Amino acid sequence: MDTLSEKCDLIALNEEIIKLFSEFKCSNEDLDDFFANESYDYQKQLIGKTYCFVLKESPNVIVCAFTVSNAGMSVRNLPNSRKKKIIKNIPCRKHFNNYPAVLIGRIGVSESYKKQNIGTELLFFIKSWFISPDNKTSCRFIAVDAYNELGVLKFYEKNGFKYLFSSLEQEREEMRNNDLNTRYMYFDLIELFGL
Repeated sequence: MDTLSEKCDLIALNEEIIKLFSEFKCSNEDLDDFFANESYDYQKQLIGKTYCFVLKESPNVIVCAFTVSNAGMSVRNLPNSRKKKIIKNIPCRKHFNNYPAVLIGRIGVSESYKKQNIGTELLFFIKSWFISPDNKTSCRFIAVDAYNELGVLKFYEKNGFKYLFSSLEQEREEMRNNDLNTRYMYFDLIELFGL
């Protein structure tokens, strides 16, 4: 069953919706705090735009929420083998060191809707949204800084995301950070076209 398309409406963050986030809990205090206290400021400053799916029959109930922003995926400093793997199907690839991407800055599913495939539905929606004819700009990749937690990483892997760096050690070295709280992952939208 496709809960989001059948039972929910997509709403862009506004002054009414922000009030609902005080009740929204997604089992992660950092995410809860962001949606309730920071998302509106991000939007006003044009840093990221937040959307949520609310129940059609109970529009005061947020099922899930996400924030997206423009980003670029840099391949400049990647090892050659990794770089080639990422850009192998891109025409004129010699001309770019940075490829257009959309960053999923935050994503959360309400505790009441966990274990119902909502997260996977939401990722599919976001992927489809950015290849639809209504999209105002092109992007090749969806990127995410996934929490470096086994369950979170497995979730993104299950949904077709790959690690930008082939190993944790390589990412630590490139980011110059031994304590990685997140892992950079990406999804190549061209895969949705079977290419």
